[in-house]
Amino acid sequence: MRKKQIAAIVLGIWLMIIAIVMLRVRLYDLEIFYVVGFIGFLVIVELLEPRYVQPGPLQYKNYLIAGGIVIFIGIVTQIIKDLMGF
Repeated sequence: MRKKQIAAIVLGIWLMIIAIVMLRVRLYDLEIFYVVGFIGFLVIVELLEPRYVQPGPLQYKNYLIAGGIVIFIGIVTQIIKDLMGF
Protein backbone atom coordinates (compact mmCIF):
# COMPACT_ATOMS: atom_id res chain seq x y z
CA MET A 1 0.00 0.00 0.00
CA ARG A 2 1.07 3.54 -0.65
CA LYS A 3 1.29 6.23 2.02
CA LYS A 4 -1.72 8.09 0.59
CA GLN A 5 -3.89 4.99 0.88
CA ILE A 6 -2.70 4.30 4.42
CA ALA A 7 -3.39 7.92 5.42
CA ALA A 8 -6.91 7.79 3.98
CA ILE A 9 -7.66 4.51 5.76
CA VAL A 10 -6.26 5.73 9.08
CA LEU A 11 -8.19 9.01 8.85
CA GLY A 12 -11.39 7.12 8.02
CA ILE A 13 -10.89 4.78 10.96
CA TRP A 14 -10.16 7.76 13.24
CA LEU A 15 -13.37 9.53 12.17
CA MET A 16 -15.38 6.32 12.65
CA ILE A 17 -13.96 5.90 16.17
CA ILE A 18 -14.92 9.49 17.01
CA ALA A 19 -18.44 8.98 15.63
CA ILE A 20 -18.93 5.71 17.51
CA VAL A 21 -17.71 7.19 20.80
CA MET A 22 -19.95 10.23 20.37
CA LEU A 23 -22.93 7.99 19.65
CA ARG A 24 -22.18 5.77 22.67
CA VAL A 25 -22.07 8.71 25.07
CA ARG A 26 -25.03 10.37 23.31
CA LEU A 27 -23.09 13.52 22.57
CA TYR A 28 -24.19 14.83 19.18
CA ASP A 29 -22.00 17.88 18.66
CA LEU A 30 -20.62 18.62 15.22
CA GLU A 31 -18.12 21.13 16.60
CA ILE A 32 -16.42 18.53 18.80
CA PHE A 33 -16.39 16.07 15.91
CA TYR A 34 -14.74 18.66 13.67
CA VAL A 35 -12.09 19.69 16.20
CA VAL A 36 -11.07 16.14 17.13
CA GLY A 37 -11.14 15.03 13.48
CA PHE A 38 -9.02 18.02 12.45
CA ILE A 39 -6.47 17.23 15.15
CA GLY A 40 -6.29 13.67 13.82
CA PHE A 41 -5.81 15.00 10.30
CA LEU A 42 -2.94 17.21 11.41
CA VAL A 43 -1.23 14.33 13.20
CA ILE A 44 -1.52 12.04 10.18
CA VAL A 45 -0.23 14.69 7.77
CA GLU A 46 2.75 15.50 9.97
CA LEU A 47 3.66 11.84 10.48
CA LEU A 48 3.52 10.98 6.79
CA GLU A 49 5.16 14.12 5.45
CA PRO A 50 8.59 13.60 3.92
CA ARG A 51 11.27 15.56 5.76
CA TYR A 52 13.56 16.81 3.00
CA VAL A 53 11.40 16.76 -0.14
CA GLN A 54 7.96 18.31 -0.55
CA PRO A 55 5.87 16.78 -3.35
CA GLY A 56 3.34 18.88 -5.25
CA PRO A 57 0.14 17.93 -3.39
CA LEU A 58 1.72 18.59 0.01
CA GLN A 59 2.47 22.20 -0.95
CA TYR A 60 -1.24 22.97 -0.57
CA LYS A 61 -1.33 21.38 2.87
CA ASN A 62 -0.60 24.72 4.51
CA TYR A 63 -3.67 26.30 2.89
CA LEU A 64 -5.84 23.45 4.16
CA ILE A 65 -4.38 23.74 7.65
CA ALA A 66 -4.88 27.52 7.64
CA GLY A 67 -8.52 27.08 6.62
CA GLY A 68 -9.03 24.54 9.38
CA ILE A 69 -7.50 26.85 11.94
CA VAL A 70 -9.79 29.69 10.83
CA ILE A 71 -12.82 27.42 11.31
CA PHE A 72 -11.43 26.27 14.68
CA ILE A 73 -11.05 29.90 15.81
CA GLY A 74 -14.62 30.58 14.70
CA ILE A 75 -15.87 27.65 16.79
CA VAL A 76 -13.90 28.79 19.84
CA THR A 77 -15.16 32.38 19.57
CA GLN A 78 -18.74 31.12 19.22
CA ILE A 79 -18.34 29.02 22.37
CA ILE A 80 -16.85 31.97 24.25
CA LYS A 81 -19.70 34.22 23.11
CA ASP A 82 -22.22 31.63 24.31
CA LEU A 83 -20.50 31.37 27.69
CA MET A 84 -20.32 35.14 28.13
CA GLY A 85 -23.95 35.61 27.13
CA PHE A 86 -23.43 37.86 24.09
